[in-house]
Amino acid sequence: MALSAVALAAAGLTACGSGKHPATSTGSAPATTTTAALPGTGRPPVAVGDKNTFPEQFVLGALYEQALAAQGFSVSLNRNIGPTDVTISALQSGSVSFYPESIGVWDQSVAGYKRKFTTAGEAYQAGQRYALAHGFRLLNPTPFSDTAAIGVTLSYAVQYGVSTIGDLRKLAASLTIGGPPQFESSSTGLAGVEQAYGFAPAAFKPLPVGEQYTALDQGTIQAADVNTTDGQLTSYSYAVLHDPAHVFGWGNVVPVVTQKVLEQEGPAFATTIDKVSALLTTSAIRQLTAAVALNHGAPAKIAKQFLEAHAVVSSGHSG
Repeated sequence: MALSAVALAAAGLTACGSGKHPATSTGSAPATTTTAALPGTGRPPVAVGDKNTFPEQFVLGALYEQALAAQGFSVSLNRNIGPTDVTISALQSGSVSFYPESIGVWDQSVAGYKRKFTTAGEAYQAGQRYALAHGFRLLNPTPFSDTAAIGVTLSYAVQYGVSTIGDLRKLAASLTIGGPPQFESSSTGLAGVEQAYGFAPAAFKPLPVGEQYTALDQGTIQAADVNTTDGQLTSYSYAVLHDPAHVFGWGNVVPVVTQKVLEQEGPAFATTIDKVSALLTTSAIRQLTAAVALNHGAPAKIAKQFLEAHAVVSSGHSG
């Protein structure tokens, strides 16, 4: 996918003399101008790991792949790389160059931290300390954070003055919360909400993943387990309640790379990845997720359109 340099040939100009004098050439010799090589040209091949579990992750892999290719890197996308322990082994062996991970998953599943962090910055710094001590580096986190959350319809939020999870306490006697069965007993689910905010709903309704928005619309539940990056939230028909106790933790995405790869690929490698990450606000990732999950767009095409709109790749680039 590397962009080739374009050579522009300058044509020589010839002028003729007058009278009996023979014609002479006054033009200069042909000159060639070559554009500078792209920063990724000649670097070792890059394999982007893609967990490929949720629509959001489909798009993330394509975004990073295409942005790097536009900078001249030779890039491949390793889809569905498997669970975290397999992914870390792939990084260490070099079969994967980097992959996007949630800072919460990194801190808990890789670094083994048991405590909760009060800010996203604190979670990132702790994760980075572990990464650097083990030959890795976390690149810049995305602005968006993908975690579980409690959602209600916008009309319900307005009618009852609800903006935080704690506000549901006054409505607990008539409140039914819906979500997957495992959400009910999880410390990062309903059990954690009850402990942190001091109330229990009147009922919990088990629901298959994906049906919570229909249940909210139909009024069979008043609140639901949602994800902060769900595409349905682009409709502005729902409100995600603030979680000041941080029951659901931090889900900012951090690309994980080995120090070896950083040295091999040069500074443009991390700069390009960080540039893409910086564009991924909560609003942006919801739109991208909706385009794939709800409108059935191809992740590569959706990624290309997004990168073109933000001048990360040119409209002529084939991603």
